[in-house]
Amino acid sequence: MKPPFEFDHTLEKCPLCKSNKIFFLYAIVHSNPSFTVYQCKDCKFIFMNPPLTETSERALYDEGYYTGVADYTYYDERMVEHYAQYVWNARLKTIRKYVKSGNFLDIGCSFGGFLQAASNYFTVYGIEPSHYSGLYAQQRFGNDKIHIGTLFDHSFAPNTFSVITMIEVLEHIRKPYDALKECYKLCTDNGLLIIQTANMDGLQAKLQKDTYGYFLPGHFSYFNKQNLVKTLKHIGFKNVKIFQPVDFGLLPKLLKSQMNFKSIKDYTSWLRISGYHFMSKIHIGNFALTSSMVVYAFK
Repeated sequence: MKPPFEFDHTLEKCPLCKSNKIFFLYAIVHSNPSFTVYQCKDCKFIFMNPPLTETSERALYDEGYYTGVADYTYYDERMVEHYAQYVWNARLKTIRKYVKSGNFLDIGCSFGGFLQAASNYFTVYGIEPSHYSGLYAQQRFGNDKIHIGTLFDHSFAPNTFSVITMIEVLEHIRKPYDALKECYKLCTDNGLLIIQTANMDGLQAKLQKDTYGYFLPGHFSYFNKQNLVKTLKHIGFKNVKIFQPVDFGLLPKLLKSQMNFKSIKDYTSWLRISGYHFMSKIHIGNFALTSSMVVYAFK
């Protein structure tokens, strides 16, 4: 039986811009553990406060996280790689419009499925905090290619990677500014950093408030488009491109969704997926109907 989750000390400053103008926003009670989030008055960044301790954070990503027996879970990509390939290959097609080859780092690489697809074009490396999935990725690619740990304790040299990906990862990091700065250091000149995360200024997040499904116990950091772009440029990235909802089309999403299908009736979910995809195309300036975004930042 797992020990109870523990929280660290309450933060007095914004983890993104370091402003002390922070205030309580929501109590998130739909998850286990429940937690509170604050918002920065200056940059609008939202963050878990107090955050989980590092010990409790690591405990989230054991075997139960991937096998569905924990309260906070994800899926085991090894079971559905055939379907996930549709999205991985579509994303790689977009990436290769900007960077054709070189060293490729996937942060939060899990079991290494995306890296396997990327290895057709790049020399691949990964960082994975979970020992359960990270050990499998090491067996797949070698201990020298996969670091089990974090962005803050790896041994990769600066200016090494032509492409760095953080797909649904940045929200899991309690020190987002430091993480983005480390990514900048690891990128080669003209290198590309790719981030997929939620846009908290999307109408979807605004309307759902504390019930928004992106508020999860493993998520420490919640951006909007404006503060993420501003931070990336402040760190030194020259150009930032935003894709809404994602950096590929609808068809790969539909094909991937088949991984959950049990009968022909499940194909009716394609109507919902298509509706969300096209709603996400409606955005003007900082306004967006939905809260999905992918960011390409060029060094």
